[in-house]
Amino acid sequence: MIRLALRVPREQAELVLAELLELAPDGVEEVALDGGAVEYAVYGAPGELPSLPALHATPAGAPVEVRSAEVPDDWSERWKRFHRPILLEPLPGGAHPVPALHIRPPWEPARARGAGQWPRAGVEEIVIDPAQAFGTGAHATTRLCLELLQRAAARGPLGPAVDLGCGSGVLAIAAARLGATPVLALDNDPHSVEATTRNAAVNRATIEVRRFDLRHERVPALAGEGEGEGEGEGEGEGEGVLLANLLRPLLLELAPRVATRPAHLIAGGLLAEEAEPVAARLCEFLDLVELERPRLGEWSALWLAAHP
Repeated sequence: MIRLALRVPREQAELVLAELLELAPDGVEEVALDGGAVEYAVYGAPGELPSLPALHATPAGAPVEVRSAEVPDDWSERWKRFHRPILLEPLPGGAHPVPALHIRPPWEPARARGAGQWPRAGVEEIVIDPAQAFGTGAHATTRLCLELLQRAAARGPLGPAVDLGCGSGVLAIAAARLGATPVLALDNDPHSVEATTRNAAVNRATIEVRRFDLRHERVPALAGEGEGEGEGEGEGEGEGVLLANLLRPLLLELAPRVATRPAHLIAGGLLAEEAEPVAARLCEFLDLVELERPRLGEWSALWLAAHP
């Protein structure tokens, strides 16, 4: 079995992934590397893999390093070791207690409800099958977004939620479990749409999932289809939660495409040094204020909110 990997600069990662999936439609493995690079890998017998010339041409001008290596034939089981469960502690205090979130792949055991270590808010189990192409929430930037989503829920009912770049559906499903309704999950990658749809069904989460191109479409109104259309950015008190775990270039393009100002905007996918310009643009354009900017390792996330 051969592992064929492409290493690309993080700012070009989304472009490379979109074109690579045309060559490897069954999905790719994604690994964040030190220094801001991203590695995408596909597995197969030598005759089953995309040709090297095609892979070199994939990123449309982005610098790419291609590596190949033999891997044990049981790689399909070994990759599971990289997807570990995560536990987000509950927020039991205040008028709106928030449950713990235990997010795990299907091969990991569930936590027992009502066990002594859990406050009375309990624990919500979320099962995410990464399908070898997506994560289960353990990546630093996804975990930060989940923690901020919990803190937003502690302030009061979340209302409607839109998850831009839903991937495997972790954030959308967590929002639904924390009381958000309706929940809309959007992604330009058809494999993400399929993965989120499948994971939502497994978790019995009521989520609408559809394909969406942020660069050419306007983000649907959080209050529901048709509501808020025609309103100017920054008007009103804001409603609902906009989740955007995206790369920096897409986050910078996001502001003018938001139909209505959200009560909460949680943005991830940012290296720590990228957070400031993204926060400044979103706050200025959408008339939001920054509440928190947590950091985990080299990654950071933003919690922005409408003015009280």
